[in-house]
Amino acid sequence: MLRIRLCYTRACISYSRVLLVAIRGPIQSQRCITMPGNRPNLKRKKETPSSADGKQPKLAKVKAGMIDRVPGWLEGEVAQLRREAHGCEFNKKRLRYLSDCQKIKQGSDGVLYWMVRDQRTQDNWALIYAQQLALTEKLPLHVCFCLVPRYMDAAYRQYAFMLKGLREVAKECKGLDIQFHLLSGEPGQNLPTFVKEWNFGAVVTDFNPLKISLHWNETVQKDLPSDIPFIQVDAHNVVPCWEASGKLEYGARTIRGKITKLLPEFLTEIPPVDTHPHPASQTAKPIDWEKVLSSLVVDRSVGEVDWAKPGTSGGMAMLESFIDQRLRLFATHRNNPNADAVSNLSPWIHTGQLSSQRIVMQVKREKSFSESVASFTEELVVRRELADNFCFYNPNYDNISGAYDWAKKTLQDHAKDCRTYIYTKEQLENSKTHDQLWNAAQRQLVVEGKMHGFLRMYWAKKILEWTASPEEALSIALYFNDHYSLDGCDPNGFVGCMWSICGIHDQGWAERPIFGKIRYMNYAGCKRKFDVPQFEKKYAATDSSKKHGTSL
Repeated sequence: MLRIRLCYTRACISYSRVLLVAIRGPIQSQRCITMPGNRPNLKRKKETPSSADGKQPKLAKVKAGMIDRVPGWLEGEVAQLRREAHGCEFNKKRLRYLSDCQKIKQGSDGVLYWMVRDQRTQDNWALIYAQQLALTEKLPLHVCFCLVPRYMDAAYRQYAFMLKGLREVAKECKGLDIQFHLLSGEPGQNLPTFVKEWNFGAVVTDFNPLKISLHWNETVQKDLPSDIPFIQVDAHNVVPCWEASGKLEYGARTIRGKITKLLPEFLTEIPPVDTHPHPASQTAKPIDWEKVLSSLVVDRSVGEVDWAKPGTSGGMAMLESFIDQRLRLFATHRNNPNADAVSNLSPWIHTGQLSSQRIVMQVKREKSFSESVASFTEELVVRRELADNFCFYNPNYDNISGAYDWAKKTLQDHAKDCRTYIYTKEQLENSKTHDQLWNAAQRQLVVEGKMHGFLRMYWAKKILEWTASPEEALSIALYFNDHYSLDGCDPNGFVGCMWSICGIHDQGWAERPIFGKIRYMNYAGCKRKFDVPQFEKKYAATDSSKKHGTSL
């Protein structure tokens, strides 16, 4: 996901108020089976548990609602919220059938959840539904993941992050008496055979709007037995993509109201995935995770990063630090690359190691930062779901043909304009341009696997300015994002590049060379927004440190 900030205006104070109303108190709209006398106390109190040596644990002094919190408080609070939501009904608007058959095959030996985009055990509506099907039929529950040898332009960095998260999923599944299987190869070639061999009676999968995933679904559905239902659950979006809109939306202004209207129905508490009471007669093959990692044939020069711990546990820790330390700054400082004011959650959201719905539910509990909560929800819910909408309903989401007619015309009109600078892909990859701010942003992407959202707009637009054609610019921007960014290969990445280079979800601006009517950004404008020399200094090139082909 190239996290480009899609010209979000803070104009709508009135909208922020509407959004806050929409996300308050959604639990009341969801029918749950709870015992009033057993409702847990979810107020965050200053805990003082005793330890073996009689010492008290150190409290984190955080001004979040003026309450001191014990480090790790979020895990405990979320666990309580899940327990309270036990028995909540599954909203069947979250699912759609990909097969004609809709009834579980009788005489089968289990229900399978084919995990693709949402790589977590808890807060996963697809796994929740799969378990409900298995419980109804008193069948064992299985989870599988298909590890493909190549996924778009992903490198070792993204594969390692994903696989270490899946190792955590496998461990959690084992503790819940759910069998976890790791299959190797293309899903269309392996999954139908796996389903037949294990005699599964139903297959549930999650939702991804990208073409590669849609193709997988088609090939799997084609070869599955006709008497086995194939069910897709949108466990990634708060409002399911097909419920938010049945068509390609022009921009945030056209989808915002539709999503906001549906939030009370879908932004609800999430019940737990419980220990499964029907054990499997066959157990999954043991997985040698280190062997799997060592066997990957991908670009290993793009290595792991130390700031992002893979897995749901790492994501929860990052979410906790965001709520405690950075959320209060989000509304006012998120566009400053020098300020530590953003969530840094995109790698875990992209891999599905964290649920967007869980994140929103937790952030909205912070009553002291209403402006930041509204701004963050706009980006996490409205903008992210707009990206899924674009990729789902526009098959040309990754090329110039997917742009609006006005944008295609203006780019074509200026395709032969004189460029003051022309750089090759290799020069750009190695931060060899005349622009030290752009070079610094590229180094951050290559070395850290991330780039600040404001700079990503500038970064992509300069690629348009410094390459021979819009087609080349888009191809290079997408490659860099998918190859280096931990949140690459994501709808947000495609939309971010398309917004910057092709003007989707935007409007025409004053015409100028090369850009035509596409929104323009320049170095002087960045200097008015933040301390550019400070950022350049932080990511300046040195002779002593070289990583991934770029000096740092």
